[in-house]
Amino acid sequence: MIASVFDAAEQAFLDLGPDGSRDGSDAHWSLRLVDDAQEVLCVRRGVVLPPASSRDAGAMITVGESGGGGYAATCDLSPAGLRSALDAARAWARLAAGRWTGDATPPSAARGAYRSPCLTPWESVPLADRLDRLRRAAEALGAPERVVDWEAQLWHTRRLSRLVTSTGGRIEQEHRWLVPMLRATANDGGETQTRTFGGHARVRQGGLEQLEATGFDAAPARIAEEACALLDAPDCPSGRMDVVLAPDQMVLQIHESIGHPLELDRILGDERNYAGTSFVRPEMFGSYRYGSELLDVTFTPDRAGEFASYAFDDEGTPAERAHLIRNGILLRGLGGATSQARSGLPGVASTRASGWSRPPIDRMANLDLEPGASSFADLVAGVERGVYLETNCSWSIDDARNKFQFGCERGRLIRNGELGPVVRKPNYRGLSATFWRSLTGVGDAATVEVLGTPWCGKGEPNQLIRVGHAAPACRFADVEVFGGA
Repeated sequence: MIASVFDAAEQAFLDLGPDGSRDGSDAHWSLRLVDDAQEVLCVRRGVVLPPASSRDAGAMITVGESGGGGYAATCDLSPAGLRSALDAARAWARLAAGRWTGDATPPSAARGAYRSPCLTPWESVPLADRLDRLRRAAEALGAPERVVDWEAQLWHTRRLSRLVTSTGGRIEQEHRWLVPMLRATANDGGETQTRTFGGHARVRQGGLEQLEATGFDAAPARIAEEACALLDAPDCPSGRMDVVLAPDQMVLQIHESIGHPLELDRILGDERNYAGTSFVRPEMFGSYRYGSELLDVTFTPDRAGEFASYAFDDEGTPAERAHLIRNGILLRGLGGATSQARSGLPGVASTRASGWSRPPIDRMANLDLEPGASSFADLVAGVERGVYLETNCSWSIDDARNKFQFGCERGRLIRNGELGPVVRKPNYRGLSATFWRSLTGVGDAATVEVLGTPWCGKGEPNQLIRVGHAAPACRFADVEVFGGA
């Protein structure tokens, strides 16, 4: 399953005698090998851009000894390169002795494997055929006269990883990620409007069969038509009203106002200098009312095709489904074995790294909002005055992940329980600590979409990572809405 280069690197590392610590028998180590192969195809304004391909492989070595811990990474997988990284990790561990705030326990001894479900591998379809599919999409995007810029893109990444530990752990995982993106920008005089598809939402794990699952081929004509329609639409009205959020806006709402606030390293203060802290405090777990009784949020690493599915996190902890919020009550955070040991708080197997050159830290993975009992028609019927909001286009949130302001590409007014005309430039704002308590309706399974984002940033140095969010449409009461921004 894993490329032969991993076998050679692993044997070279073991031949170095990593168990031979100078500081006693408490030493332990892990070797994490990662190989990323990526290709991006793009057709813009009918022009096929040069395909962009990259390959990135290397190793992260982590050492714990004498109460300290250290790590070092290298792209030189020769014996000399691995020796240099091992020596550097040991030197950092010695320097950290007596100052180490991490988990001093030995690494995971778990053994196992994971592979993304894939019916049509990216490389099994000729490049010419993939480009033809993009050309057809781009042609439909650019067909309306008022569309002045348009683009169709496919981004595929295949990751092979292996984690080997001094305790006998051995984990191999193969991930395939597919990101389709469509964009149509329309203009009429001084007004410009854009509609998009994919990118921030409709991303999947798997092969090219996921394009059909996301509705990629049927989307271009609709996206172009909606961009043009926004030119003629009025601005969204302002005021306090009910909102119904489409699943592709729920992605951001879950991500920013539930996911990031529940990361245990934020709660511990580790991220305050860059990504911020959290309004959530340790004493809230087990009793805090995060949302109304309709709110059920799960860590769901085993959903087939969702963007951040896996069997083990990058510390080697087996990943299992768990409720973070049940009936509106906060139960556990997003933090792996190290943060759980430090904080004494319940967490999940969500310690992840963006690649071989970064250490694993607490991250979101598949963070899903469970479906309720309301059909989409029921959600709309329960609104006397409000707006239906689709597709995020802007976001702002404070460093405690509490006060937020989000903008959407498209809205539709709701009057007396019925969907009305399209409005443009809809925005809304609120407080995470109270917004979810205004949840008055959760869509049923028929409204659920399996979505995600490839661009979740965090950590110093920065790490961009893939996150999954499956969500139904949801209704919220008495939200501050404003338009024209």
